[in-house]
Amino acid sequence: MLVQVEDTKFVRDTNSRALINQDYAARDEYYSKVKMVTANKNEINKLNDDVLGLKSEITEIKELLKQLLTK
Repeated sequence: MLVQVEDTKFVRDTNSRALINQDYAARDEYYSKVKMVTANKNEINKLNDDVLGLKSEITEIKELLKQLLTK
């Protein structure tokens, strides 16, 4: 049986004594934020990998230029 908790959007399950949030809009908003943060982290990681790859390529180009200049 569920009993409304005063002045909140929670109900209490009298069998398990669990507190249950019934604010579905807040839950959906939270999940949206988590999804957005995860996507942002993935994008940052991809950009970081791209930058590291470019650094490596620039280093390789510099070495090749040095070899050309010494010949």
